[in-house]
Amino acid sequence: MWTTVSEISNSILYGVSESAKVKGEYKLLRITDIQDNKVDWESVPFTDFDSSKVSSYLLQNNDILFARTGATVGKSYLVQNLTDKAIYASYLIRVQMPKMVLPNYVKYFFESGYYWGQINLKSVGVGQPNVNGTILGDLSIPIPGYKEQHRIVIEIEKWFALIDVIESSKEDLQSTIKQAKSKILDLAIHGKLVPQDPNDEPAMELLRRINPKAEITCDNAHYPFEVPKKWIICKLGEVVSIINGKSQKDVENKKGEYPIYGSGGIIGRANQYLCLAGSTIIGRKGTINNPIFVSENFWNVDTAFGMKPQKMVDDTYFYYFCLSFNFSKLDKSTAVPSLTKTTIGNLALPIPPLPEQHRIVAKIEELFAVLDNIQNSLEA
Repeated sequence: MWTTVSEISNSILYGVSESAKVKGEYKLLRITDIQDNKVDWESVPFTDFDSSKVSSYLLQNNDILFARTGATVGKSYLVQNLTDKAIYASYLIRVQMPKMVLPNYVKYFFESGYYWGQINLKSVGVGQPNVNGTILGDLSIPIPGYKEQHRIVIEIEKWFALIDVIESSKEDLQSTIKQAKSKILDLAIHGKLVPQDPNDEPAMELLRRINPKAEITCDNAHYPFEVPKKWIICKLGEVVSIINGKSQKDVENKKGEYPIYGSGGIIGRANQYLCLAGSTIIGRKGTINNPIFVSENFWNVDTAFGMKPQKMVDDTYFYYFCLSFNFSKLDKSTAVPSLTKTTIGNLALPIPPLPEQHRIVAKIEELFAVLDNIQNSLEA
């Protein structure tokens, strides 16, 4: 049977205009106290409403409240587990149902697409949408028999419980994916992701040809692990060019050929560039733990370093190394997070033979692709 809200309700009543107080005889429930269909009654303020008028406004379990104006207009709340004496504020409308209409059934209807279609069509207001008591009372609602209402509510709650389990599992899986990526990167920079090849040229010999003055070390406070036989550890600044950013004021051009990067991503276009394609960006100030790989020439602003490896370090391998490292550990500031060129340059960089770097990159990208497919399916 189709009917209207006013025809099935015992009453439709606006809330009261009342000031919240620290102490009082009654709780005063406001729109802002209702979040995600829940109320933290401990945080709801009191009011000293006139006791001679309070009977009309006292909330009872199974009352349904509606937000009649503002950003939450049309949203509803089913009062349950009420223990305190409480009234409701003026931006709310209360609907009370007769015994032969289940409040839970009505509440679920008020979350349906059909209900919201009516609300969006009928809500009025020049400044902000508004649903008054007349509009609310005129809304169409299907009312089956009492036993069928029970069956509908039980079925809805069964499916909602299943959805909650799925959502919880989804969050757990997303967290697992993030942890798996972190573990893959950790294995990569420890030489445990791909097997070593005895035919690879040792990284030491390649480094001696490219930069014979590079400082090589096998111990560092940030990387106190034993590297595989043909690997070396050297200061990052010995094999990576660290390029300070500059203001984009003089080079900014909406039609510029090159992107302008800050520590969080592209912020404009430029007609000049500072860094070569294949560089990795690290924030100098602010966002310092979000490495960005850039596959084209670009301009970096003064809050971001551009880092371009020399030929003995694969560009993408270096980017994955940056992803694996927690740059927050290097932050010595007390307010805005920041890094210095010297601090980054002194960071120990584990370097495998070049062919092994290529194998590491290929394996990381293979595994990340699998994890990204799973992530995308969760978000679809």
